[in-house]
Amino acid sequence: MRTLLLMRHAKSSWNDPSMTDHERPLNDRGVHDAPRMGERIADRGPVPDLVLCSTARRAVETADAVLAAIEFEGRLEHFDDLYHASPAAITEVVRESGGEAGCLLVVCHNPGIEEMVERLGGEYERMPTAAVARFAYSGEWSEFDRERFTLLEVDRPKELLD
Repeated sequence: MRTLLLMRHAKSSWNDPSMTDHERPLNDRGVHDAPRMGERIADRGPVPDLVLCSTARRAVETADAVLAAIEFEGRLEHFDDLYHASPAAITEVVRESGGEAGCLLVVCHNPGIEEMVERLGGEYERMPTAAVARFAYSGEWSEFDRERFTLLEVDRPKELLD
């Protein structure tokens, strides 16, 4: 059995209008929430051995904070295709890059992440910034068969106790 973690990047800053959307960093809440969600991932287990991340700064900073919190020892890869990716694009990146990972974490953006969670889980789940959806998967990443996913839980930062 494999595990797929789908994570929306943590809250980002809109303070500098000269920055492009791709360059926006995390704001204070994002800096606070990302490592907390990493700790939650570690508590729930398993921790990822492969992370596929959007190249947007806010996604990269989210992944870095999560991975520092879980003492990550796996592989981290960045993909332009995950920047504002549709479910089809997310699926393709996982198919092509998931390899033999036992636990795979994908960090990207809405609305694609919310649509992907709904597609795999069968019902709508709200995915605010830094939320993580955990799925069990009984297949090979290269096959990516929607029927083999089971939504186990969705963790949202506001639902965690400090």
